[in-house]
Amino acid sequence: MVAKTLYGFEDLLANELRKLGASGVEKGVRNVVFYGDTGFMYKANLCCRTAIKILKPITAFNVFNEKDLYQQVYDFPWENYMDATGSLAIDATVFSKQFTHSKYVALKTKDAIVDRFRDKTGTRPNVNLDHPTLRINMHIDRNICTVSLDSSGQSLHKRGYKTATTLAPINEVLAAGLVLLSGWNGQCDFLDPMCGSGTILTEAAMIACNIPPNLNREEFGFENWQDFDVDLYEVIENAALKKIRDFNYTIYGYDIDEIALKKANKNIKKANLDEFIELKRQDFFTSSKREIITNDFLEKPLHLLFNPPYDERLRVSIEKFYASIGTTLKHNYPESQAWFITGNLEALKYVGLRPSRKIKLFNGKLESRLVRYDMYAGSKKAKKRTE
Repeated sequence: MVAKTLYGFEDLLANELRKLGASGVEKGVRNVVFYGDTGFMYKANLCCRTAIKILKPITAFNVFNEKDLYQQVYDFPWENYMDATGSLAIDATVFSKQFTHSKYVALKTKDAIVDRFRDKTGTRPNVNLDHPTLRINMHIDRNICTVSLDSSGQSLHKRGYKTATTLAPINEVLAAGLVLLSGWNGQCDFLDPMCGSGTILTEAAMIACNIPPNLNREEFGFENWQDFDVDLYEVIENAALKKIRDFNYTIYGYDIDEIALKKANKNIKKANLDEFIELKRQDFFTSSKREIITNDFLEKPLHLLFNPPYDERLRVSIEKFYASIGTTLKHNYPESQAWFITGNLEALKYVGLRPSRKIKLFNGKLESRLVRYDMYAGSKKAKKRTE
């Protein structure tokens, strides 16, 4: 099978798949190839936090022109996978001199499948882009065409808990990946000081409690397949639920916008995670670690992760805003590890702190950086002398 992911998350996804029990795991670019049985396919869809799709290849062949493509697809026994009364949707990705338009490849594939059913049964399946019986993925790399069934259906970032969004929402898979890349797994208090609609908070809570990320999802693609084994899926789901663990700290979310906080509260409640997350209307630039950790605040760690405005969709004075981030972290959050993602690479110059890590990612199509700042009480040199 092939699990698709975001750029920079390949290691995370490969690690997730190995922990779940996949074999033959191999990383690609924005994808990970692995082996598993039907039950594992169900488990990967339910439990992978950084996967966008789980594809199951069913055939591959050489194609040199559109006639080859049509005939090879037409000759494949599609009746083994769906009925003529069913529906289909086709996605295509092409890296080829002969095939340059993915939508055209999808159209020719649809024509071949529909024609086969019409010739054999007198009836043809319909196209349904939202809830098809079968979602088919066509991948052409030079002259090799791989045909896969999309076991996920809609993208796995659509967890099912997000009912309200803000102006610049973060993708759920991206949010989960940020939490995992930052190394946080529930071992201390967590703060998102610019939480918006609460996506980072929700993904962090699910990671802390080891809750399957797609537990709230309404439907997976494989549920419409002819061979869907509902009993096996329930066994997989129950086994995953038994691995949920206790979380002994608190996840905090700040935002200056009351409407955003209401949306966050709605999403968090939909995910049944409100017992782990505290929301507060608070300007990050007037906040401090003391408000969260009242006793021994210099000794106890705090993990910050946030998604500040980039000046792409939310208009702010970038120089002043990012300088204030640096000042607030330096003076108000000692002994904390702070991570944030930005798509404005120029803005990092204004923070006034030296990041200990920079990781290249993409937020949508926007090249971004996930940066880490280690905040010490006093100077870093003094900290090292005492260790």
